[in-house]
Amino acid sequence: MKDKIYFSLLKAFLLAWFTICSTLAFGAFIDDQRAVFMAIKAKVEAVGPKITADAGDDSKLAQYRIELDKLAKDVLDVAVAFRPRLAEINKRLSDLGPVPATDAPAETTAVSDERQRLGTEKAAINALLGETEDVSIAANQQVDDIAERRRNLFAEDLTKRVDIKTVLGSEVGSAAQSEAATLLKMLNSWFTFVTNFKLQSVLGATFFALLSAVIMFMGGNRLFGRFYSRDERSEEPSYLSRLSVAFWSTLIPTTTVVIFLAVTYFFFDYFKVLRPDIREIFVSALSTSAIVYFIYRLANAILSPDMPNWRLLPVDPRPARLLVWLVTATAVVSGLDTFTNVINEVLGSPLSLTIAKSLVGTVLVGLLVIAISLVKPTQKSSVASISAFNLRNGLFVLGLLPLIAALLGYIGLARFVSQQIVITGAILITMYLGFKSAQSLSSEGAFAVSSIGKSAQRRFALEDLGVDRLGVLASIVVNLLVLIIGIPLILLQWRFQWDDIRSWIFKALNGFTIGSVTISLIGVLTGIFMFAVIWALTRWFQRWLDSNVLSRGKIDSGVRHSIRTAIGYAGIAMALLIGISSAGIDLTSLALVAGALSLGIGFGLQNIVSNFVSGLILLAERPFKVGDWIEAGSTAGIVKKISVRATEVETFHRQTVILPNSELINAAVGNWTHRNKLGRIDIPVSVTYGSDVRLVQAALLDIGRGNPMVLKSPEPFVLFAGFGRAALDFELRVHLGDITQSPVVQNAIRFAIMEKFKDLGIDIPVPPRDIAIRGLAGDSISLTGTVLNSAPTVEKAKTVRKSRAKSIKA
Repeated sequence: MKDKIYFSLLKAFLLAWFTICSTLAFGAFIDDQRAVFMAIKAKVEAVGPKITADAGDDSKLAQYRIELDKLAKDVLDVAVAFRPRLAEINKRLSDLGPVPATDAPAETTAVSDERQRLGTEKAAINALLGETEDVSIAANQQVDDIAERRRNLFAEDLTKRVDIKTVLGSEVGSAAQSEAATLLKMLNSWFTFVTNFKLQSVLGATFFALLSAVIMFMGGNRLFGRFYSRDERSEEPSYLSRLSVAFWSTLIPTTTVVIFLAVTYFFFDYFKVLRPDIREIFVSALSTSAIVYFIYRLANAILSPDMPNWRLLPVDPRPARLLVWLVTATAVVSGLDTFTNVINEVLGSPLSLTIAKSLVGTVLVGLLVIAISLVKPTQKSSVASISAFNLRNGLFVLGLLPLIAALLGYIGLARFVSQQIVITGAILITMYLGFKSAQSLSSEGAFAVSSIGKSAQRRFALEDLGVDRLGVLASIVVNLLVLIIGIPLILLQWRFQWDDIRSWIFKALNGFTIGSVTISLIGVLTGIFMFAVIWALTRWFQRWLDSNVLSRGKIDSGVRHSIRTAIGYAGIAMALLIGISSAGIDLTSLALVAGALSLGIGFGLQNIVSNFVSGLILLAERPFKVGDWIEAGSTAGIVKKISVRATEVETFHRQTVILPNSELINAAVGNWTHRNKLGRIDIPVSVTYGSDVRLVQAALLDIGRGNPMVLKSPEPFVLFAGFGRAALDFELRVHLGDITQSPVVQNAIRFAIMEKFKDLGIDIPVPPRDIAIRGLAGDSISLTGTVLNSAPTVEKAKTVRKSRAKSIKA
């Protein structure tokens, strides 16, 4: 009795101690999460006034959106942190059951206290979750407000109309002179500062920038020169070859120049040479130079004025040179417009001067585009002329758009259109060349004849099929690079900010919701990576087990194959499950989908499922294995492969037969080598009547015992099979250790029988034949003989024929 009392007291003490500890621990957890949440809430509330203050700055609005997206994710993380505890509380309350009714017996104090504690915790969590939901809604509303403000800014910039007559007044010239003097004064002061205080830093930055340029130029030519070098000896290169060379001759040198300019800026900034105002102008000059060089390389790559055989467009050399200069001039004018716009912003230029400068720039761009469209190629062909006509008309219309918009006073729209024509057009053309180059890499045999394909084939000893697969992989990589580089550049030209692109990448990586499904790029990539890793480990384990364990145990090759196959299927199943789980896909939902599809699978895929289950049964029970000699119906041969759907059998005629596994399970299958390769072969032999049967028996036994592949035990046996129509029938029965060698043994024994019987004078009869001899009156006489061409038989047939003819005459 005392033990029970002590045990009850100890149980109550432990329960109370656990309750106090869990309450304190979770109370501290709630307090910590509340502190984190309040800090997030304060940041969300602080963003609102910033949005109002910077409503006219598109770049700052994009930064605020990034910040709000991150804060919204942090709020969601706080809410998600309470899910495990809420699930635990709900489960515990479910275990405790409902509160007893008034007329029911009261529950114990411990249960009542536990229920009250759990209810208090749940109420506190729900209250905090309600606050997180309110803050999340407020953050999303601010994000929508930012998107609306940015759309209005963009629309206002494009649709704002100015009076050109008012803007282009006499004050524009004086403002331009004043701004030029201010710019020269600023540059002079910076140059004086650099000369007096930063000369060594400038020299060092210049040295490192030039050194990096030399290294990249020499290294780029050495590593990538073969990609864009034009072979002058090639008189008629293929269209895909010209596309590939044009793409790489644009991308690789431009990338080299961009890296050089970025390194130059890095060193100048690292040595503290650039002032804030000079930095903006310096960065704009570098970016403008990169764009102009890129467009110049692209025009040369497409038109190739010096090498007509590598030209992509059918134009003569003189129009090609003219087009290159016009395209480059268009890029220079557009770049100068952008560069001078940055200078206007740094110097705070008057609005009239900025508008006048943009007006001149957009009109010049429109005129240059129209001039490009008016250049007439001299080469004539039906397809080329139609394509050139459509292209020229399209360029003419594009050139009119900024020209008309600028003359009507829509300067913002004119600048936007002119920039898209020059820069976005160049990017799209380069992307097109990239896609076509990738297509040329993936075509059969194209990668094998390339320099990098030949190098890979020599280095890794690849076959032609392997090189083609490598070409397909290279094609996929090129397509991805074109998309990854091209799409952000186009979005930047369409007034999106880097912060917008980072926000989209952030959402794609961390997950976006479609309906009730959340897709995370990081999760998908993680799932693919985990599947690849586990699959590779499975393959490695199969090879290791086969070479280090199974081979040393002298296990049959068929058993080894079954074990390898089973491990492979198990590894793939495990890799799929882990990959799907790592991708963030709920397996319970997949189970529901599988349950819903089970009926359809039962009806529509019953044959496939039947073959699959039969394949698993074959691998488990092993009625036959790889290497066995089986007979299934009219098919007989060696088992080459057992898969989950079908079994591959190679007949003795070297024909491969694919047998569904369900047929092998449901029908009778003969296996000559199921447990071992022992087997018996029967060789029938016939001798003429009058032969010495004992001599025949002894001769056959000697032949059977004399073959080295015939087993001594059981020893050979000769069966006197019976009396035939024209011969005595015998069977020589011998046992072999390897039944698969029966054709060889039978062939050898038959040769030996012919030679032995010839030496002993034992005759092998010719099978009897029926001969029908037709008479003159149409009657026939049937003769039966054992030897068709023997003299007595022929003479007898002649005699019968003569007597028959005489009787007819009488």
